[in-house]
Amino acid sequence: MLHHLEDTVPANPTAAELLATVEASPAAVGTHDKDAWVALFAPDGSVEDPVGSRPHIGRAAIERFWDTFIGPNGIAFDVAHDVVCGNTVFRDLTIATTMSTGVTLHVPMHLRYDLVEVDGALRIRVLRAHWELAGMIGQLLRSGGQGLLAGAKLGPQLIGNQGIGGALGFMSGLRGVGAAGRQASGRVLDALGQGDSDAARAAFVPVPRLEWGTDGAMSLEDFTTRVKGLRWSKPIAAGHTVTVTVETRQGRGIAELDFTGGGRVQNLRIFVGES
Repeated sequence: MLHHLEDTVPANPTAAELLATVEASPAAVGTHDKDAWVALFAPDGSVEDPVGSRPHIGRAAIERFWDTFIGPNGIAFDVAHDVVCGNTVFRDLTIATTMSTGVTLHVPMHLRYDLVEVDGALRIRVLRAHWELAGMIGQLLRSGGQGLLAGAKLGPQLIGNQGIGGALGFMSGLRGVGAAGRQASGRVLDALGQGDSDAARAAFVPVPRLEWGTDGAMSLEDFTTRVKGLRWSKPIAAGHTVTVTVETRQGRGIAELDFTGGGRVQNLRIFVGES
C-alpha cells in the first residue's frame, strides 16, 4: 500500500505545491515548532523512522515521536536533491543531529514523503526515513565521552516517551538486509544498467513488481530497456528495503528495492521526475 498511495489521491497538485509541503517539515524542525510539524500530517498519518522500526501512526504517536527524537535535539538538513514522482517526494540528503551533550551525528539518508489531500490541503500521509540505525549507533560510540553520555540519556528518554514496547520497536530497525542487501542491490542495478536482464533476473522473485516513475508495472525486458545506462551511488539498507541514488537518462532519481526474507528482490521502483 505504501508504494502506491498516489493512486488514491484525488487532487492533482503541482510539483511546486508538493515540494512546499515537504519543505515545511524541516522549516518547523528548524524553529522547534512542534505544533506546526505535527499539523503537516494527515489524521491517520505515520512516521517510520528509520524504516524497519515500528511506525508511529496517528497524531498522538507522532507527537511522542517529536518529543523523543526531534524536540531535544538540533537538526539540520543538507538536501542534495529532490525527486517529485506522482504524489511522492523523495529527498536525497544528509541530516546533522546535534544532541543535548553537544555531539553531532551526520547521517546519510533518503526521506520519502507520500502526500494526500485532506480538506483541500496537502498533508503527509506517510513519512519513511531510510537510514542505517547500526551506523548511527557506531558513530555515537566513536564520539567519545559526549557520545556515550548522549546514548545514556537517550535510553531513559526513549522508554519514558515510547514505553518498553516502543523502545523495542525502535530497536527493531537494527534488523534487515544490511550489507548483503546493499551488495545485492548493486549487482542488480549494475546488470540493469548494462542492459543484461538475464543477469538481473537471478536476483528477483519469479514475478517481481518493476516500476519506472509513475508508469506502473512493466516486464523485466521493458524495464531493462528503460534503465539501460543507469549509474548508482549511496546505497542505504533500512529494514528489508534498500534505497539507492541513481543517475538515469531522464535525470537523477532514487531506486527503492524491497527484499523478501529470503534475500530476493520482490519490488523495484525507480523514482524519477516526470518529464
